[in-house]
Amino acid sequence: MAALEAQLFASGLPVEALMEKAALAVVQRLMQPDWWPQLQRRGALVLVGPGHNGGDGLVVARELHLAGVPVRTWSPFERHKPLTAAHRRHAQWLGIRELTAPPDPAEGAIWIDALFGIGQSRPPGDVLETLLEQRQRQQPGLLVAIDGPSGLCADSGQPLGRCAASASLTLAIGLIKQGWLQDPALRWLGQLERIELGLPQPLLQTLPAQQPLALREGDLPPGPWPRLDPAAAKYQRGRLLVIAGSAAYRGAAALALQGASASGCGSLRAALPEPVAQGLWSLQPQVVLSAALPDNSHGGLRLEALPDGALERLDAVVLGPGLGPEGPDGSEAGAWARLQAFPGLLLLDADGLNRLAARDPLAWLRGRAGPTWLTPHGGEFGRLFPPWADQPPLEAARHAAEQASGTHPCSLLLKGARTVVAAADGRRWQLAQANPAAARTGLGDVLAGYAGGLGARGLAAGTGADAALLALAALSHACAGGAAVQQRGAGGATAMAVAEMLCAITQST
Repeated sequence: MAALEAQLFASGLPVEALMEKAALAVVQRLMQPDWWPQLQRRGALVLVGPGHNGGDGLVVARELHLAGVPVRTWSPFERHKPLTAAHRRHAQWLGIRELTAPPDPAEGAIWIDALFGIGQSRPPGDVLETLLEQRQRQQPGLLVAIDGPSGLCADSGQPLGRCAASASLTLAIGLIKQGWLQDPALRWLGQLERIELGLPQPLLQTLPAQQPLALREGDLPPGPWPRLDPAAAKYQRGRLLVIAGSAAYRGAAALALQGASASGCGSLRAALPEPVAQGLWSLQPQVVLSAALPDNSHGGLRLEALPDGALERLDAVVLGPGLGPEGPDGSEAGAWARLQAFPGLLLLDADGLNRLAARDPLAWLRGRAGPTWLTPHGGEFGRLFPPWADQPPLEAARHAAEQASGTHPCSLLLKGARTVVAAADGRRWQLAQANPAAARTGLGDVLAGYAGGLGARGLAAGTGADAALLALAALSHACAGGAAVQQRGAGGATAMAVAEMLCAITQST
């Protein structure tokens, strides 16, 4: 955003014009029913910083004052940038009261945090941090952050000091800042919204292809959904095999198949543990049983028992949900050689990833004969790719996807509160919305099946298994979780409910 602003100012756009545009858009947001009655009743205190973020806050203070809201300002800084100082003088001329001492953190006004912008690189300092801590403790939920909470790094989402401002609403101006989507930022941001600046399209096109893209619900309809020939038969609409489950984790297989069914793929096959295979016809009669596999001596599914022809005439294979541990050393070498030589899309999840980690993951992945999708959580990622385990998710996923790609690309979905998807060519996506109530056991199994089904459809449609399709699967899954919470309450976001919501999302696009 800083780079885009620099280009705008170099083009001749006055700084004053952009400041007015941003601040007026913030005021319009605050005039919505969820905040406006409170502001009118409680009044507002604008915390003013020395830079242009402080100038934004002063324009907001001016407009709220002119709209009849009781407004005060407070700035703990003696010096301000010229434009901010000018707005401060005008606010004083309008009669807006300026506090000379720090505000009482227990007061009932809405605090508007305009202390620091996205360029902050140092902690706010002990005085401000103590004030912000006391404010959250004594009046939680009554702080709005302009562009971002003070004391929070816009790149990493980590507090620059011991704490940051705790916002109930964060209004990101122009673009959502990278740090606001990282897991450490969630406790400080509250509700995150983007303030539209109407940035010119030619300006946005100057962003590099590797610029991380935030995924929101509105991105679903125009997403890269596979477009199949209306006359295509079932075997031309995506052929998927799901290898999942074990005697100890029977439900994982059923959930992965539910997700796969929700994807709309035309032909769905399964290789399952024997106890699950026996009842498949009554629970999911649309699924063709490719194999009923026994467990190994360690309680995991015996991959080496997969029939020779099971990987033929397929677009994609999902391997991993609920497999359990691998058998004795070397017993699965043949099975993994066949999976490596499979020319279609291979999606590895859960115990499929853990079993791969026991080999030489990078060498094996680089030797794949087709595209590969990996869907690890943080622990699984660390076992697969130790060199990048401690890096921030956007960087960790990028390095792993690039290094694991050989002749065919490897795309990686790194699970988290704000899941990251990385392509082999450096493109990255990150979910901009998350619902903690949808973090439930079994949802990863549904996601694996659903993503595998979408990938199979993409290959059948001739558009391939691009990482953008994996990102679309992650976004659809997140939106389905949010819809389940909204319709059924926090306890209703079960894996089965999310699979049902995925059906509706797939059908509507």
